[in-house]
Amino acid sequence: MKLSIDIPTTLKDITLKQYKHFLKIDKNNKDSFFLHAKMIEIFCKVSLEKVMRLRLKDTDEVVKILTKLFDSKPDLVTSFKIKDKEYGFHPQLDDLSLGEYIDLDTYIGDWDSIEKAMNVLYRPITAKVKHKYSIEEYKVGTDQTLLDMPMDAVMSSIFFLWNLGLDLSTVMTNSLDKNQTKVLTDYLCSTGNGDGINQFMDSLSGILQDLKVSLN
Repeated sequence: MKLSIDIPTTLKDITLKQYKHFLKIDKNNKDSFFLHAKMIEIFCKVSLEKVMRLRLKDTDEVVKILTKLFDSKPDLVTSFKIKDKEYGFHPQLDDLSLGEYIDLDTYIGDWDSIEKAMNVLYRPITAKVKHKYSIEEYKVGTDQTLLDMPMDAVMSSIFFLWNLGLDLSTVMTNSLDKNQTKVLTDYLCSTGNGDGINQFMDSLSGILQDLKVSLN
């Protein structure tokens, strides 16, 4: 009996919701055959029953293809659509508010809630002229929609921040008044090691490692 499945060809074809679903299964199961079956089920959008009828050598090939996708380093995705709404990457990171920075710092290394970090980085586009655009003001609690965002945007934004070595604390203290700067400094020092930006970069490093390990 011939079976056919649609295999994602780019990370654009995989959503954050799918990846988080797989991570939850990966945490609780160490059986590689079961994990490979669930990987195909989730990312190829087929029933587990159908996956179990695939030839072993074919499943191995599909897993290799999927794993290779997550080994890629996509260029920054500046915009994408969810249904009919277009989202754009924050065009001025040096204008992040204190609240935006805290949410980005808190959730960028937390796969359980990483959509909250993505909610800081990607917002609905309100106006666009050629390659320039403006985005909505930051709104807490609107992150659930971003579970449907493509994984190329998730990964590319993480790589972008990592490669940029973004020192958000310096950028922000240059634009805040004394009282606001004290609030930010107190927050950075409350992270345990006295250096919040180091924890932020450690979180990025950890999340990149998780991306690589979870599919191998």
